[in-house]
Amino acid sequence: MACNNGVEEQNDYPISQLEPDTEVVTSNCGTNTPQKGEEINNIPMAVMDFSIRLLQTEGEHVFFNSGGGMNRLMSPFSVLTAMSMVGNGAEGETKAQIEEVLGISIENLNAFISRYQKNLPQEEGNRFHMANSIWMTEDERFTVKEEFLNTNKEYYGADIFEKPFDQTTVSDINQWVEEHTDGLIKEILNEIPRAAVMYLVNALVFDAKWEETYEESDIREAVFTTSEGFEQKAELMFSSEYMYLEDEYATGFIKYYEGRDYAFVGLLPNEDISLYEYISGLSGESLYHLLLNAEEVKTNVWLPKFEVAYQTELKDTLGAMGMSDVFDVRKADLSGLGTSTHGNLYVDRVIHKSYIEVSPVGTKAGAATAVEIKDECALIEPEEVKEVRLDRPFLYMIIDCDMNQPIFIGTVNCVSAYRCGIIDDLCGYPPVEECGLE
Repeated sequence: MACNNGVEEQNDYPISQLEPDTEVVTSNCGTNTPQKGEEINNIPMAVMDFSIRLLQTEGEHVFFNSGGGMNRLMSPFSVLTAMSMVGNGAEGETKAQIEEVLGISIENLNAFISRYQKNLPQEEGNRFHMANSIWMTEDERFTVKEEFLNTNKEYYGADIFEKPFDQTTVSDINQWVEEHTDGLIKEILNEIPRAAVMYLVNALVFDAKWEETYEESDIREAVFTTSEGFEQKAELMFSSEYMYLEDEYATGFIKYYEGRDYAFVGLLPNEDISLYEYISGLSGESLYHLLLNAEEVKTNVWLPKFEVAYQTELKDTLGAMGMSDVFDVRKADLSGLGTSTHGNLYVDRVIHKSYIEVSPVGTKAGAATAVEIKDECALIEPEEVKEVRLDRPFLYMIIDCDMNQPIFIGTVNCVSAYRCGIIDDLCGYPPVEECGLE
């Protein structure tokens, strides 16, 4: 069995490279040109499309139907990576559905993510770290396929562990996630069900400084109006940016991090359009081209300081998107992953946790995705100056500037609920004054 009995291995497998004729042509945010031909060249737009559909579908399942809501945050790139690893063990219709939802063949995702992960920046002030792991039970009922492990080790650099699947392994998995998210995500599991035979885990952390950090004099006391109409005290950070976004329904901006490998994107729906309506009408293609067509114009930007922690279970979301068989104990075909004497293998849970802090210095964000496998046992100065003031609900992303693809995507409906320690209640409760905030 290709495992190390809990001792972390060094990756000895070669990292696959994309062929020269399938190289993704890239440049800075707002200036990338989509390439035609090979599917690999369409990956950035496919990732954007998956990100928007994930946000839309998950929102419908979680809280948009409640008529208001909490802040949300997901890393679609983390979810895509974890499900791509699962795809390496899927066959038949199960694999076809995974590929349809992700928008890319598993083989091309393997090559793309391998190349992408190898070239992530690690400099102070411009760091993006990603890691993957596979945890499997020692129980003799489960037999893993060597090819499945080797593929995920080769392309995803996955650490491989064989464990007893008791409470000590819960601690081991949580410790691994905490380590690979710089402590931002401290726990992804609280128990391992009896029927579980494998976990595929992705963890990532983004830590970058603004290209130009904010001074104390750039921060103003202001009022943020929530989607429910409640007014909250907020601290808005002022800056002048030079990449302006506008379409029929919203205005926004691109703000660079140090090194310009990554950027923050803020999009404010027009006053007569709710955040829910705006997101519901988006497509990956429209958002991708909005970024491509950014206008070089001076833009006065007001960005709130905010902090969000979010947790969700994506089984229903991914199922509604069309990836249903992999969650069905009778229909799932994970025969390329392994076998169990206790029945068919299927995915029971896709657990996703994320965190972000946007401050005057920069942004720290982390995410982790755990897929639980069970068996049946259980710049030119313009004349005009634009302005984008994010003092009401807005959509935001952290994007890779080379490919205009989102690493994180989220919504801000309020700016104080998390800081009060109230994550599950609707924004606006209690008032800021009751939270002990100055």
